[in-house]
Amino acid sequence: MQKIILASQSPRRRDLLKQIGLEFEIDPSNYEEDMTLDMEPRKLAEYLSLGKTKDVAQRHKDSIIISADTIIAVDNEVFGKPKTPEKAKYMLQKLSGRAHSVITGFTIINTEINKQISKSVETKVYFKNISEEEMDAYIATGEPLDKGGGYAIQGMAALFVEKIEGDYFNIVGLPIIAIVDELKNFGIKIL
Repeated sequence: MQKIILASQSPRRRDLLKQIGLEFEIDPSNYEEDMTLDMEPRKLAEYLSLGKTKDVAQRHKDSIIISADTIIAVDNEVFGKPKTPEKAKYMLQKLSGRAHSVITGFTIINTEINKQISKSVETKVYFKNISEEEMDAYIATGEPLDKGGGYAIQGMAALFVEKIEGDYFNIVGLPIIAIVDELKNFGIKIL
């Protein structure tokens, strides 16, 4: 059986794949994400995941590579991971009291037969109104700084979520149902 490679250093993506019993190795991509590209958000997420997968595929000639990229979209603005507390606060202010889209683009490539698929999954998340005090306290935890959109739904930001429409795991970082469905097309069955 071919090796499966997760082209990500995200502990959340790793844990989700382990949770479903998939055996894989990790080889993070060195691909530089460009969030400034003028693309529709779903296409941007797919494009970024494809870039990551192709980068790692160069190092693994007989493997199945999986990568993903999660972005947040609100008001035609796309958010990646904030690098500073100030950027995290800006993102939380934009998300407060309204709905936004969490879009994960994923790519699977079989390097042996040069087969690939790129898709995206969108989940709507509705935030309550978040006070300045709550934002500052949340940012002080450090949790927002390496998370798309500046929050982790599986962490303390769960306190901000009023409801979701769609795949919860997509918000965490991997749309598990969609990925497992596509893995079947690559000859990999989970159950």
